[in-house]
Amino acid sequence: MAPIVQNAVYRDGGHKIELADPEQTYRALREGGGLAWIGLYRPNEAEIASLAERFSLHELAVEDTVTAHQRPKLERYDDVLFTVLRPARYIDAEERVEFGELHVFTGPDFVITVRHAESPKLQCVRRRMEQHPELLQLGPEAVLYAVLDQVVDEYVPVVDGLEHDIEEIEYQVFAGDSSVSRRIYELSREVVEFQRATRPMIAMLRSLTIGFDKYGVDEELRRSLRDVEDHLLRVVERLDQARGLLQNILTVNSTLVAERQNEEMQRATEVNLRQNEEVKRISGWGAILFAPTLVGTIYGMNFEIMPELGWTYGYPFALGLMALVCISLFIVFRHRRWI
Repeated sequence: MAPIVQNAVYRDGGHKIELADPEQTYRALREGGGLAWIGLYRPNEAEIASLAERFSLHELAVEDTVTAHQRPKLERYDDVLFTVLRPARYIDAEERVEFGELHVFTGPDFVITVRHAESPKLQCVRRRMEQHPELLQLGPEAVLYAVLDQVVDEYVPVVDGLEHDIEEIEYQVFAGDSSVSRRIYELSREVVEFQRATRPMIAMLRSLTIGFDKYGVDEELRRSLRDVEDHLLRVVERLDQARGLLQNILTVNSTLVAERQNEEMQRATEVNLRQNEEVKRISGWGAILFAPTLVGTIYGMNFEIMPELGWTYGYPFALGLMALVCISLFIVFRHRRWI
């Protein structure tokens, strides 16, 4: 996509004059007046520098625009208002939030918007303003307020998506899904990042409200800005609730994981105990059977010189000895509950 998305001058109740480049826009503005609105998409440093020279943009604001990655803020440099916004959109296929960055230069007779991401949809703002020329006649502040309104409106479906994800996580937690912990962490990070994008805007809107009388802002624009602030406060409240709910879910998940681990450890302990009992029984019977086996083995060696071989009572004695040893071991092991 080309850096210049749209470049036009609006005159006489919204009459639109589309121009090829900012140089023509600057000349048309100086020759015939009106309101210039230049929309840029990810411009490079040279393109920003060219606009800064023509429209007297402050070097600090230009530096912020070139480097991007700025926090939401509102700064005034002489008669130019520099606004940084963090729009967001919910990518349903990936179940994640994508945060962008939008810079708006608002001068006495011009508006320059610089997008560093796909959102917000400024084409919608431009069409709405063109369909209501009376808004364009209110000046650059009207465009700025319309942009603020669009950014805040696009926050709402993002919050809806996050709340839907939280509902899914609740089901996963109580279903015992082992992968839910990672999803809770990732979603918590998105909510925190979303709060960083929205909370500073409250102070920004109130700062604009304070300047109503000083800069003679139209009453219609004042009502519009108050409406934007009301919508923003609702978004912030929902985000606070979402963050608190995620913290509770994380606590519940940790508790359930600990309970499942305890149950598994208990089952493993029970299995070990049963195995130990089996080993005891096997060992006990093995010891009992070892005694007659030992005696039988000794007398089965078939040596010629063995005193007991010629003894009349040798065989009954051997059998009795084996029986006595076996019975004695059985009593001992039975007493100790080995068998």
